[in-house]
Amino acid sequence: MLPNQWSMQREPLATAFHGTTTVGLILPRENAVILAADKRATAGNYIASRRAKKILKITDYAGMTISGLVADAQALADTLRENARYYEIVNSKRMPILGLATLLSNILFSSRWYPYVVQLIVAGVDAKPRLYVLDPYGSITEENEYAATGSGSPIALGVLESLYRKELTVEEGVKLAVEAVRAAISRDSASGDGIDVAVIGTTGYEERNIPLKA
Repeated sequence: MLPNQWSMQREPLATAFHGTTTVGLILPRENAVILAADKRATAGNYIASRRAKKILKITDYAGMTISGLVADAQALADTLRENARYYEIVNSKRMPILGLATLLSNILFSSRWYPYVVQLIVAGVDAKPRLYVLDPYGSITEENEYAATGSGSPIALGVLESLYRKELTVEEGVKLAVEAVRAAISRDSASGDGIDVAVIGTTGYEERNIPLKA
């Protein structure tokens, strides 16, 4: 890659994650995962939307959070949905969460010269709750407890590290995820305007909307 090409590639990657706070945590006791995200979409210093949807449902047992360019993430989510549906038709069983994350990793890696400007959390439940974080070049990190992405992630991680326990119930996990995002919102001007939560467990996929001041 030529130097000027590298500079052009790094610039959007360096600025794409200056908005958003998303978190994910595993609840081993409940065989479930929780995803949470703020609702503010920004374009530089401009608030482009106060109702952005940063948690995308992939299947009844898997979801994905968005940090970065919404259009890129939506295109990737559509690809994952169709491949998961095809896998179920051909194999008569659900696609493993690691399979979804690996497929996403392959897509991101194959586009590394002109990357999707995203940082993603993919989570769900198959044999057990699973949580994966992916960067724009397709690197996968499996987390056994919790994860956070976006500009507010350092603040959110501070809350998660202090209060996370593997014995959390679903309601306690939702409360912790909301508290982590709310703490980030209080300090990160690019995050705000409410919190979306997704609970993924053995009974399926449930979405909740949490008012900012609730």
